[in-house]
Amino acid sequence: MKAKKSLIPVDRVTSDRITSDKIASMIHVIRDEKVILDSDLAKLYKVETKVLLQSVKRNMDRFPIDFMFQLTVDEYKSLRSQIVTSKKRGGRQYAPYVFTEQGVSMLSSVLRSQRAVQVNIEIMRTFVKFRRMLIKGDGHFLHTFIHLPYADVLAHGQYTDVQSSSTSS
Repeated sequence: MKAKKSLIPVDRVTSDRITSDKIASMIHVIRDEKVILDSDLAKLYKVETKVLLQSVKRNMDRFPIDFMFQLTVDEYKSLRSQIVTSKKRGGRQYAPYVFTEQGVSMLSSVLRSQRAVQVNIEIMRTFVKFRRMLIKGDGHFLHTFIHLPYADVLAHGQYTDVQSSSTSS
């Protein structure tokens, strides 16, 4: 007896699915902005960070400073100490870029793949959930993500801003 072929693509039924909790774990607060690292976005879009940044640099007029900015060396060191990073040979030669909600939204006009569209939709939904939770004061969404960086910020009403923690040392 032959097995029937699935009509659902394999990547849709595996852990490859983009979820709000996966995205929420990638949101950090830097310079009082909720941002996502370029390398995290590249993972979500399934492209190399280098490719993502090349696309952005070809369209720099679409990414003003309130959409995307590069971390200072001190901000990057502070962020690396707060998150688990793997030690790869060579490592990163420069401080990463980070994208605000508006910058992520603009990425969909630069990265024209179906994957980019779907990822951006989920990222926007995650940012909206955070905003609604703040407005309503509803901790339900927050408790789902209590172990995640941005959710932890909201839970305790405080955070160590990467910029201020690096300047106070």
